[in-house]
Amino acid sequence: MMNKHISKISIITALVAGIGLSSCTKKFDQINTNPDKASTASSAWLATNILTSVTSKDIATGTDFRQPFTLGKYICWSELVSPYQYNKFDRVSFNRLLVLRDVDAMVKNTSNADQKNSYDGFGHFIRAWQFFQTTMQVGDIPYTQAVQGASGIIKAKYDTQKDVFIGILKELDQADSLLAKGVDFGGDFIYSGSVDKWRRLANSFQLQVLLNLVKKTSDPDLDVINKFKAVAQRPLMRDYTDNFAVTYQASAGYCYPWSSTAAQINSFVIYPMMSSTLLDLLKNTQDKRLFYFAEPSPAKTKAGLVSSDFNAYVGVEPSDDFTATISQKNAGNFCDVNKRYVEMYNAEPVGLLNYWDVQFLLAEATVRGWISGTAAETYYENGIKGHLSFLAKYAPASYAHNMAIDAAYISSFPATVALTGTSENQINQIITQKYIAGFFQNSDFNAWYENRRTGYPVFKLNSTTNLNVPPTSFPLRWMYPTNELNYNSDNVNAAIQRQFKGNDDFTQTMWLLQ
Repeated sequence: MMNKHISKISIITALVAGIGLSSCTKKFDQINTNPDKASTASSAWLATNILTSVTSKDIATGTDFRQPFTLGKYICWSELVSPYQYNKFDRVSFNRLLVLRDVDAMVKNTSNADQKNSYDGFGHFIRAWQFFQTTMQVGDIPYTQAVQGASGIIKAKYDTQKDVFIGILKELDQADSLLAKGVDFGGDFIYSGSVDKWRRLANSFQLQVLLNLVKKTSDPDLDVINKFKAVAQRPLMRDYTDNFAVTYQASAGYCYPWSSTAAQINSFVIYPMMSSTLLDLLKNTQDKRLFYFAEPSPAKTKAGLVSSDFNAYVGVEPSDDFTATISQKNAGNFCDVNKRYVEMYNAEPVGLLNYWDVQFLLAEATVRGWISGTAAETYYENGIKGHLSFLAKYAPASYAHNMAIDAAYISSFPATVALTGTSENQINQIITQKYIAGFFQNSDFNAWYENRRTGYPVFKLNSTTNLNVPPTSFPLRWMYPTNELNYNSDNVNAAIQRQFKGNDDFTQTMWLLQ
């Protein structure tokens, strides 16, 4: 459970705020040192701080939580024109990298050799995770010189995206090796310090990183396919209990991000509308997950349809003009999100990388011919069953509109959406199921990245409402941070020139996509 640890954050912040700074004189340090207090933060405290930054800061409350799902066309927004719904990007922030300043101190501050291996392995995973999320947004980023202020490097050079990915893969190899030699460690509210589970996560995440290099399989420096084969033989996630997920409790700030209860009020719950992008996929295959995700259309139930009827559910096209969307809502021709997300403080754990994601990427790799020995259909079915089982575990049947998922359904449903046709069609099916399972999960823009990588599921482009420039295309990336342009202009401008001939805009194609 994350929550019993987060109360320490203010203490941790105070302890680590000075890491990387060097402006104090020796005399000042001596005068202001309290001999009765610890002068360093414990490794466990730092691990909690790091993990909180990576998880709960990405899984925020209120409107921030819904942003990736608006961009990913899962929901539409009725409060006002939502930039992400209409594909408008802005400048990104590199703030997620700041927490990496704590990693070296976390490793250094333990004297137990076995635990040092554990914290070191954990730290390499965290570094890989944060650098991956950052490079996926913009392209080239600082890597080798990033967060090196304590060494006097305050204007970091930018590494090529290729070199960043090579570094990420090496760090994940280090994570696996170090965790394999380590022992369970403190400060971890996700896996209770289990080095086995962290090792499985690191390896599963490395497969995700490698699959994103699908356009780079001919690059000998990366050796993507052979690397994927090797990592696929390591310990991986086994079921949804291995999910990289945050759980919740009934306390303000620690509730499920979309909930609105006595413990935590969310004033934004009145604005979402389920999209036709998601609902049509569920209706087309008579998928009972529809009833776990959504509430029926007010207009349809008023007309006499019951909540257990697939036809009682109406999606809104995300690219429609905002005024038309509001008219549709006012007429009751829309669906709200399922009430469990609002009424339950612990609606479900929110995963950043889940067991079913790993099964789907193994299925895709098999279809692409990267690995063999297990049928793609087996991985594909495992992914679907894993998500169905997760919903059956965490979502009370009382919220399922008399269409509860049971063991018989979990066993039989995958056959109704079995892989068929060409390799391309099978990849479409795999990404579609990954997309469905990603509703209110995978908060780091994963659905949008998958659409950018594969084109699936298809997002409708409406040039009359698309806020991207030009409106005839979807954006491909965010722009670099204002802070970098102001304080590290030589390095960021060199990266922009190297990649995009000086054009830092939304439609430039980064190395990963070429």
